[in-house]
Amino acid sequence: MMRDIRLGDDIDDFCVRCKRVMNHNVVSVLNGQAAKVRCRTCHSDHDFRHEQAPPPKVDARKAALFAEVLKKVAPNDVPSAVDDVELEVIPELDVENDGGGEVDAQDEAAEPIEVVEPEPKPKPKKGRGRPKK
Repeated sequence: MMRDIRLGDDIDDFCVRCKRVMNHNVVSVLNGQAAKVRCRTCHSDHDFRHEQAPPPKVDARKAALFAEVLKKVAPNDVPSAVDDVELEVIPELDVENDGGGEVDAQDEAAEPIEVVEPEPKPKPKKGRGRPKK
């Protein structure tokens, strides 16, 4: 039979700062279980996580843009995990009204997506010493 957890006991837990399972000290106890712990490596306090890593943070906007690009490249191979209603629906190519039944390579090719990244703001220069003449 295990004894109850007491303040100052050593316990393993996932450290949010170190991002791995590390040795911790129990800082607070609630109902006989550790509530808060302190990492013995980086000395950060956090809730006891039962050695569970937090779920990864996925940027929903980035995932929606990626799914939109995948739709344009291969409309039938869209991942089922994306349930975003705001994504634009791409109409199927109308091959029957082409006349000859042949499809030009230019008609099949999607327009290239142009990604515009904002220019970084210049950092203000710090004044050091005397101004230049």
